[in-house]
Amino acid sequence: MVLLAFSTTDAADAALAVFLLAVGLGLGYAFLRLGAALGRLSALIRGTERELLPILAKVGGSVDRVNAQLDKLDQATDHAVDAVEAVDEAVRAVGYAVATPVKKAAGLAAGLAHGLAALRARRSVGEAVAQGREAARRRQDDLEEELRHARG
Repeated sequence: MVLLAFSTTDAADAALAVFLLAVGLGLGYAFLRLGAALGRLSALIRGTERELLPILAKVGGSVDRVNAQLDKLDQATDHAVDAVEAVDEAVRAVGYAVATPVKKAAGLAAGLAHGLAALRARRSVGEAVAQGREAARRRQDDLEEELRHARG
């Protein structure tokens, strides 16, 4: 009677053996799947590396060319600013050179007009000259004020 010689300890040992066999088979299957996944991941990384490195090199070259163009643009804008400043100085010089004779001519015209009007009205040459000078001075001052406001 072999069945009688089979004890509960023998049953526990058999159950433990079956359990450990099942755990071993499960872990083996999981490791097999994990190995396959790691193999695919490794292939993906190699492929990405092969494809991405040339693209990165091209992007680096493009960035270098863009930086070179930006340097050229920077120089061009510096030259444009210098040109604008030169034109501004020239316009100011011409404006100053033209403004003074224009003020004098406007003052002379106003002085003559007021002086002649005063000579006709009062028949006094001295008073006509004084009023003409005063009118010329006022007109020059008014024109100077208008030019100051126009320059802003």
